[in-house]
Amino acid sequence: MSTNHLPLNRTNIAEAHKIIKPYIHRTPLLTNQTLDTIASTPQSLSDLVGTGWEGSDRTPAKPKIRFWFKCENSQRIGAFKARGAFHALIRVIEELGEEEVRRRGVVTHSSGNHAQALALAGKTLNIPTHIVMPSISTPSKIASTQSLGAKVVFSGSTEPERTAVMREIQRETGAIFVPPYDHPDIILGQGTTGLEMEEQYAELQQGEKEWKTLDAVFTPIGGGGLNAGIATWFSEPSKPAGKKTLVFGAEPSFQGANDCQRGLAAGERVPAVSSKTIADGLRTPVGLNNWAVISDPSKVAGVYSVSDEQIKKAMKLVLERMKVVVEPSAVVGLAVCLFDEDFRRRVEEEGGEDGWDIGIVFSGGNTTVEAIAALFGSA
Repeated sequence: MSTNHLPLNRTNIAEAHKIIKPYIHRTPLLTNQTLDTIASTPQSLSDLVGTGWEGSDRTPAKPKIRFWFKCENSQRIGAFKARGAFHALIRVIEELGEEEVRRRGVVTHSSGNHAQALALAGKTLNIPTHIVMPSISTPSKIASTQSLGAKVVFSGSTEPERTAVMREIQRETGAIFVPPYDHPDIILGQGTTGLEMEEQYAELQQGEKEWKTLDAVFTPIGGGGLNAGIATWFSEPSKPAGKKTLVFGAEPSFQGANDCQRGLAAGERVPAVSSKTIADGLRTPVGLNNWAVISDPSKVAGVYSVSDEQIKKAMKLVLERMKVVVEPSAVVGLAVCLFDEDFRRRVEEEGGEDGWDIGIVFSGGNTTVEAIAALFGSA
């Protein structure tokens, strides 16, 4: 993709939404009183065993939390990635012309969700797509990408290995690279998730005496496109409420997958990740464009991390209490709200008696019965 891209701001996210609206779903914004109650109940001392708060002389926090779940697991191809893929591909076509793009095709590398998203966009817009996928990718994601008409080429699992195969395809075909997450056109597309959340939340507040906005929004962070896009949307106070929605990120901590959190602590971006966390969609390092947004404290209020065991607990609650199918990556934000005492204490202190309305983006639902059984078979 060229460097002729639009600036990251609310206006351009709104324009991106107009462009992709015919091709995406306006996914539901759900509530669940059971999960609100669980989140608003102090953790027991046994819950804190094995965490950094074990043995603390402070009473566990008692925040008042109301959740609003943006169900991108119900998005086309089962993940928010459809938003960025359609926006980026349409922008390429606008810039280079349909005939040129169709002649050359497009290429990307992805372990699953962006692969399926770009394959869908290519099929819809009649553009040939080449997808480089690690050979260890989930078989169902490979099959879905192929069924959408993309030519799938396999590679090793690391980003340098993926990139090497992709460049060979470009040499052979002249295909145009559509990045999986690290490009402004992708970020603007993902930011439309925040636009819809704000609209839907406002619609559900009709009849209230006082117009409100979400107090906070959590997204998972892998490459960072979703978080950067939503942080861009909420970077200005909402009108007429005049109150700014705080944006937070969440990551798995297993084997250093919390590269964004570690990078923020160190003051510089971590360029590589090697982790086998169950949140397989979050095994990538934060992209450069995304880091510029996420590392700005005026746009992202903090990044937290959770253990794989906490991710499993949160996923189990969603499956059993909400009857919603999500993949592990989707619930890291919920897990922070349920189990991270530092965040929970912040809600308690800043939210007071009113508490916080917290938006949680369920980023995707691309899992399988077999994968769920493997996670919970011994539960």
